[in-house]
Amino acid sequence: MGWTLTLCTTYDSTSVRDETRWENIRAPNSESKTKEFRLQGRTCMYRKIRCAMQELIDHYRTMLVIRFFEEEVEDLFSQGVVKGTTHPAIGQEAVAVGACAALRPGDYVTSTHRGHGHFLARGGDPKRIMAELFGKQSGYSGGRGGSQFMADFSLGFLGGNGITGGSIPVATGAALSAKLQASEQIALCFFGDGAANQGTFHESLNLVAIWKLPVVYVCENNMYAMSMPVGDAFAVTDIADRAAGYGFPGVVVDGNDPIAVQRAVETAAERARQGEGATLIECKTYRLSGHSRGDQRHYRTREEEARARAADPILRLREMLSADGTLSDEDDVSLKDEARRVVSDAVTFAQESEYPDPTTLEKGVFA
Repeated sequence: MGWTLTLCTTYDSTSVRDETRWENIRAPNSESKTKEFRLQGRTCMYRKIRCAMQELIDHYRTMLVIRFFEEEVEDLFSQGVVKGTTHPAIGQEAVAVGACAALRPGDYVTSTHRGHGHFLARGGDPKRIMAELFGKQSGYSGGRGGSQFMADFSLGFLGGNGITGGSIPVATGAALSAKLQASEQIALCFFGDGAANQGTFHESLNLVAIWKLPVVYVCENNMYAMSMPVGDAFAVTDIADRAAGYGFPGVVVDGNDPIAVQRAVETAAERARQGEGATLIECKTYRLSGHSRGDQRHYRTREEEARARAADPILRLREMLSADGTLSDEDDVSLKDEARRVVSDAVTFAQESEYPDPTTLEKGVFA
């Protein structure tokens, strides 16, 4: 029998199910009292971390920075200003922001080839990220790594990976380290639906199940592995169901809702810190842009994309905050101007930074 998750959150006198849209909640400053979830018939209660409306504004601000950053990078690549390739996560901002908001400062994060948003949500400096994309010395990898190879160990951000599923065993190893040191740290591992069909996925999940390692696997199911529809690559509807084969919880959440993502990761993180092992969280979302530069998206219809854009996580969060009276039109304009300024400053910083010294070409090369 697989794991099932049933959530019920109480907001003062208003009770809503998790799948109910947040715009139906009218308790801007209240604290949810309890949440109940059942795992194979067992019920446990726990306190939910309070998420005030100011935190939602912060989420919205970060999601805007990620969106404008990715759009700017796409434009720079199309102009040939930045070389190589890039894999934007436009439309997936809620997953990065919600998941990272649930972490403690010392926790580990591993990313993917589509990882700019993960890094920004974890606290990465937009200027240094942009400089790395420009190949400049002031970038996180000194201009040597580019889009897919940036890290900041002071943030616990262990970096992206150009190999599909390549960061899954890295997160597993970080979780093993945390357990051996009894540090109460956890590892948060981002990966896409395509990576869930890699051997590293199954090998890692098996090890963490045996050793009860403190890791939270976050599968960003954006419905396509490059051009492969998820329905053609899996015999199950939910990738999270695969966790049952390893004996730990698999949870499906709305990946376009940062609060749903945050709550799921909070629960999984607490479980991991208590020594109960891993959780697989599947965040169902949608990649609004192409897989990478030059992708014309012939494998899906424009009508499908229009439906996805109607569920844009940034639009949804803005509508909820506006309907609640938390975000005025003036506030929205101000936040967007601020986010655009952050990205513009990052581009200026990258443009003005120096290229690496050619005499250091072999620095860091060991073979």
